[in-house]
Amino acid sequence: MGEPEAGPGRAAQRRRTRKAIVDAATELVAKGEEPSVTDIARAADVSRRTIYTYFPSIEQLLLDATLGALSSTHVDAPMAAAPMDTDDPAARTVKMIDALTRATADFLPLGRKMIRLTVETPEPERSDDQPRRGYRRVEWIERALEPLRDRLGQDAHERLVSALTMIVGWEGLIVLRDVRGLAPEQERAVVAWAAQTLIDAALAESADTESADTDGHPPATG
Repeated sequence: MGEPEAGPGRAAQRRRTRKAIVDAATELVAKGEEPSVTDIARAADVSRRTIYTYFPSIEQLLLDATLGALSSTHVDAPMAAAPMDTDDPAARTVKMIDALTRATADFLPLGRKMIRLTVETPEPERSDDQPRRGYRRVEWIERALEPLRDRLGQDAHERLVSALTMIVGWEGLIVLRDVRGLAPEQERAVVAWAAQTLIDAALAESADTESADTDGHPPATG
């Protein structure tokens, strides 16, 4: 699986390559194997060097793969089973958060370890637009927000996705538990409220912009 050297599709190609590596490792781990870098490279159809470009240690890759295997049972499956046919992005996001936070008790030790490894491990050779982890989280959020994509426009939609990644996931839940001492149900309620607040703000900003475009005046501020 090659990567383009330049051009607008480079970042997307790099994300797909990283996803292919993690997915291949996840499939091998889910089978009960302890794959080597060579095994994963063969399954993902990439070189060993490509793997080390994205993951400086096999430990970090296998941890990500283990989380992926657990996610397929505890998060992906409940999300797939949940009715997502509503056009209300807040409702879709809350369903996604329910599936994610209800698995926190099982995932939290692994989540803490993943964060520690990310902080302590030297950054691999990569471009600035290449995330080090979290592509599943972004996929979940983008799926929940799909009805808003056309209404917000590309830039505003990407900003909302980025904002939600700060509160949906391990980091936000760990802060709520360690710093605030909240119970799991309280954590879920706070994250859901924060997510809906961000979505409402994005919609209000979009409405102001549309109104300004219609009457020729700038949107209200302050």
